[in-house]
Amino acid sequence: MEACRMQLCSASIAPDDRTVFSASTEQHDDVNHEQGLQAALSSESWGNDDDLFYRTSQTNAAVNPHSHVGWLSPELLLRREAVKEALHGGRRLSRVAVRASRPTSYLNNKQQSFKMRNYMAAGWFYSPRQIARYLLTRPTSLKPPRSRLENPYTILKELDKHQWLMFLAGFLGWTWDAFDFFTVSLTITEIAADFDVENSAVSWGLTVTLMLRSVGALIFGTLSDRYGRKYPMIFNLALFIILELASGFCNTLPQFLGVRALYGIAMGGLFGPAAATALEDLPYDARGLLSGLFQQGYAAGYLLASIFYRAVSSIMSFARTWIDSRQLVPTTSHGWRSLFWFGAAPPVFIIAFRWWLPETNTFQVMRAEREAQLIADKERGGHSAIRAAGYKAWLRDSWVAIKLNWVLFVYLVILMTGFNSCSHGSQDFYPTFLKNQVLLGPTDVTVISVVGQIGALIGGTTLGYVSTFFGRRLTMLTACVCGGALVPAYIIPRNMSLVASAFFLQFFVGGVWGPIPITLMELVPEALRTTALGLTYQLGNLASSASATIQAVIGEDYPLPPHNGVKRFDYGKVIGIFMGAVWAYQFLFLFLGPEMSESERAEYAEQANELENLRKSGHRLKDIGIERVKTRQAEQEMAPRSVDKVAGEHVEKA
Repeated sequence: MEACRMQLCSASIAPDDRTVFSASTEQHDDVNHEQGLQAALSSESWGNDDDLFYRTSQTNAAVNPHSHVGWLSPELLLRREAVKEALHGGRRLSRVAVRASRPTSYLNNKQQSFKMRNYMAAGWFYSPRQIARYLLTRPTSLKPPRSRLENPYTILKELDKHQWLMFLAGFLGWTWDAFDFFTVSLTITEIAADFDVENSAVSWGLTVTLMLRSVGALIFGTLSDRYGRKYPMIFNLALFIILELASGFCNTLPQFLGVRALYGIAMGGLFGPAAATALEDLPYDARGLLSGLFQQGYAAGYLLASIFYRAVSSIMSFARTWIDSRQLVPTTSHGWRSLFWFGAAPPVFIIAFRWWLPETNTFQVMRAEREAQLIADKERGGHSAIRAAGYKAWLRDSWVAIKLNWVLFVYLVILMTGFNSCSHGSQDFYPTFLKNQVLLGPTDVTVISVVGQIGALIGGTTLGYVSTFFGRRLTMLTACVCGGALVPAYIIPRNMSLVASAFFLQFFVGGVWGPIPITLMELVPEALRTTALGLTYQLGNLASSASATIQAVIGEDYPLPPHNGVKRFDYGKVIGIFMGAVWAYQFLFLFLGPEMSESERAEYAEQANELENLRKSGHRLKDIGIERVKTRQAEQEMAPRSVDKVAGEHVEKA
């Protein structure tokens, strides 16, 4: 093996009380001189292997001589004791492999600050001691933040016209997304009768939609992070119009399933852009409350679908048919098809509304930051550094965010699997349970469905608001316990007392969802906000996509005596077992998961409020982005100047 020199150079104490060291290699034969490593370690970590391991594995900074970012190899991580000794006493380091990556200027300071919450970082699982430490911090991390409970009216008064309109646009888009989805679950029995198939066959219309939503989330999330939130959302809503009309013209089950599969792509693409549009420009204190309200757009969509299932055949006749209590689906000559055709109309108005509104302030600033950083990179490294500026800037930020946050992404998909199973398990097949097993008529089914979704609306908004002051995870864990306790009351009664049961159980179903949009936004990196929001949510949907089909198929193994020649099944038993397991699953992964610490939350709030204050004081959004880049560059240039040498030695190994 050829000789290689490892040099500990500029080990130092920086002004922020962080110790910095770098190791560079000199080319001899098989060692690339462009490879190297620089890591930042807190000064108190010398006596703690876990801290050293964690901080070293997470640090990415400039390396000599060409500002490449180095990822520590496993060999170096296993020699953390040698690293500590060398830093203090000038001991020899064995040769280790370090591979180069992209320039450190590509790393956004805010992305590094928020890349993982509460030690939920790529690499934490490599150390058994660190796993133990992480698990031991889960109970203590539930401690509520030290913040005063504020009047929600006072919080909402902080919003200006722009913020209200942007929130409304995102909320309306998400609401109609849910409306179009639930048109199938509310009409399963009618569609099955029309196509002369079993209910379980039609339930595949729900399953294929859920299975393909992740494809839409990836496509439209990527477009939104690259080009902005506005136009991907508009195009997505246009697809809704086409596919809802097509659903009503299907004459066979295969045709219907094919259209609903395409609809799944459109549906999956909307959550990310809609959530970002609604929430990312809000003042920090309002985000918990309005996160809960935004998420309940899903419940509002279910509520509207239930109402229009009973109500109208056109917008023009809505008032008269509502007063007369005429039934849309059961009484019109076109039956279930009318509901799908009606669902194609409102997106036209939502498109016009969103077209009138601008791009979100947050994205405009982020785009300006990218452009300013590219200019700085060109000045430092020449025009060859970045050629396709806009595309490479976005691709760079996205790739860095994925590498830094992949463990978090995996965890969020696992978590969203439980959350989506909770929603679909408690709602998708519940109308069928009421009609087929409890033998309630359309009016009673509608009343129970509507009251349940009103409960979800209230629960999501209430617990979203509470989560700002009592903590996101603690609020959601409490909802899991209460929701699990209410499962028997949700399925055992055989009369209209189910109205109360549905209200309270859906209160906690909506409540556990309330903090989720803002929780995801706090955890995921800004560069991939819409992609991460939509994709983790929809991959969770994919994993839970068979909920309705599982309930239908298993339910058919528990037949009940026929009623007027109609087959009946014990769907209540299946829903009860399914929901009990789902509540327990959610509780476990919420308890084990990460959350912003109080200091991280304060910094995040400061960033959001700073942007809003600058905007209100008359600063252009583009100028704010440019100024942020200049500030970061100044900090990077100043940091190496205030150092005191503490170690440095040439080490040779043959």
